[in-house]
This record gives sequence, C-alpha cells and structure tokens, in this order.
Amino acid sequence: MSMLYNIWGLIVLASFIWVVYDIFTNNKGLDPIKKALWIIVAFIFGILGAAAYYLIGRK
Repeated sequence: MSMLYNIWGLIVLASFIWVVYDIFTNNKGLDPIKKALWIIVAFIFGILGAAAYYLIGRK
C-alpha cells in the first residue's frame, strides 16, 4: 500500500511542478497576484488545482 501512496505523491508533485513551470514559461502575461494564487491553489489542491488551472487559468 505504501508504494501506491508513493506513486500518488509523485503524480501530485509532478502536477504541481507542471503548473509552476507553465505559469512562468507559457503564461507570462498573467498578473503576479494571479500567478501566486494559481501556485497556492495547485499546492493545496494538488491534481484538482492543476486541472482547474488547465481548464480555467491557461491562456
């Protein structure tokens, strides 16, 4: 069971890193406050935050 938690943790970490990378490379026109909010949302909500960013926050 712990291996499953490790894999899930890696997936959540990868989604958070993807959001941070995408915000700073592809979404440069976004306001700094919105960037910070999306990073916080992705950190707190994990994959759900990354999915919300992908559907709502990307331009």
